[in-house]
Amino acid sequence: MEKLISEFSFGLFFWQLFIFVGLVLLLKKYAWKPILDTVNERETSIKDALGAAADARKEMEALQEDNQRILKEARAEREALLKDARATGAQLVEQAKADAQKEADRILTQAQAALETEKAAAIEDLKRQVAGFSLEIAEKVLQSELEDHKKQTALVEKLLKDVNIK
Repeated sequence: MEKLISEFSFGLFFWQLFIFVGLVLLLKKYAWKPILDTVNERETSIKDALGAAADARKEMEALQEDNQRILKEARAEREALLKDARATGAQLVEQAKADAQKEADRILTQAQAALETEKAAAIEDLKRQVAGFSLEIAEKVLQSELEDHKKQTALVEKLLKDVNIK
């Protein structure tokens, strides 16, 4: 029985080995190659994806650098524009002040000239009125003084003396 068991064991071992080798050959021919091809293909696609990710990362960094540069340029340009706008605004304010001062000086000069003209006209009018009042007063005084004939003669003689002296 031992012999039978040992023969049976040997036969079982042989068939198991034969089936195993056959199975390995079948797997190698039909399954192993497609599995390895799939694994290799997957490995290649992962490497490609990693390479594409690295390229995308580099491109993203380059874009971020470009964005930062563009942002700095835009800020610098904005600052320059604001500086120019402030300078232009200050210049416009100064120009407006100068124009307003010139206009105020012109108006003041015109007002002073008009005032002088009005003053001269008022003085002339006042002189005319004083002269008119003086004549009226003199006329009334002379009328009251000249009612008497003797007074008239004395006045005429006095006037003649004054005319000769001058």
